[in-house]
Amino acid sequence: MAKSHLKNAAKKIGAAIGKADRTAHKVAKAGVLAKSELDDISKQVDALKKQLVKTTKKLKKVLA
Repeated sequence: MAKSHLKNAAKKIGAAIGKADRTAHKVAKAGVLAKSELDDISKQVDALKKQLVKTTKKLKKVLA
């Protein structure tokens, strides 16, 4: 009888560890994806800044 209790406890522990491991993998994957998206957005912002600088220079020339 004690063996069956130990087996049941081991099953529950193993299931909990497996669930935690899957969750950790999902979180890590989401973090990598978020970092990639953030890098893309940062590149877009830099391109917009450059475009704004060029447009500002052109406007100053036209208005001067």
